[in-house]
Amino acid sequence: MNNKKKHIGFFEKYLTLWVVLCIAVGIAIGHFAGNSIEIISNLELFRVNIPVAILIWLMIYPMMLQVDFSSIKDVGKRPKGLILTLVVNWLIKPFTMAFFAWIFFTKLYAAFISPELAGEYIAGAILLGAAPCTAMVFVWSYLSDGDPNYTLVQVSVNDLIILVAFVPIVGLLIGITDIKIPYDTLIASVIIFVVIPLFAGYMTHKVLIRKKGEEWFKQTFLPTFRPVSIVALLTTLVLLFAFQGTTILEKPLIILLVAVPLIIQTYFIFFIAWFGGRLLKLPHAICAPASMIGASNFFELAVAVAIALFGLQSPAAMVTVVGVLVEVPVMLSLVSLANKWRY
Repeated sequence: MNNKKKHIGFFEKYLTLWVVLCIAVGIAIGHFAGNSIEIISNLELFRVNIPVAILIWLMIYPMMLQVDFSSIKDVGKRPKGLILTLVVNWLIKPFTMAFFAWIFFTKLYAAFISPELAGEYIAGAILLGAAPCTAMVFVWSYLSDGDPNYTLVQVSVNDLIILVAFVPIVGLLIGITDIKIPYDTLIASVIIFVVIPLFAGYMTHKVLIRKKGEEWFKQTFLPTFRPVSIVALLTTLVLLFAFQGTTILEKPLIILLVAVPLIIQTYFIFFIAWFGGRLLKLPHAICAPASMIGASNFFELAVAVAIALFGLQSPAAMVTVVGVLVEVPVMLSLVSLANKWRY
């Protein structure tokens, strides 16, 4: 057992605080700017908001630099952990998220939320549930003494599956809510926010490691992108809440209401993956990160697609941002639980 005390990075550790500050700053900007801020929401190309697209691409590209598809060649050596990850992420998680969202937004919250708004809240939750974690899972794996190489395999395979499974799953589940899905926009979002940065990250990874070596790539090149990714994330959140400010001021409890089903879903999926891993007799170093991947979300992609499909001012976009808000404290509690249950 590794007894050395492990620490999360400063930004990641206080992500919830940064999100809260961004909410406050965004609401203030939206209040004082008034209708003049609408010019930003009108900068669209094929229904994709250009400023937001640039910001989110700057968030996602650095994550894709960490993906190493050459690691996939070793998946056959220990397949059970990968199978657990894929079953939880793609056959269970999107559907349980849709179920919890449906229960809360259309039944338990019926007195507070109209049926029209409930549909968009459910859609935002579905976008979160259909996008398994890509970046932060490396942090959760590290903190729970996960196998870093196996975690890389799990993330790399998931990124490839997102390319083919995200659109049909989102289309199927959101279609049940009677919301009309513009599939051209949904497909364009996946191309812009997954395919292009994934390909760019892979080529950058391959070329630079060949020229400069893996140590230089990890120790020098990757850290230079961290501030870019952080600034892009925080700027996107400020922009979102500049448009969401009126809604939040009118209904200040809406963030809490949205957070409840997201938190329940996170714990539910963690327990399914964790006890599934124990049943499969997976070692702790594989079971722990497999449970973290299922529990956490690729919230950057969810935010991007929600904005593209429903707009900056939509309830769906707000749900995905609440996903960012609750991610760190909930996942840190699950890391603590995984370490307490270490076997």
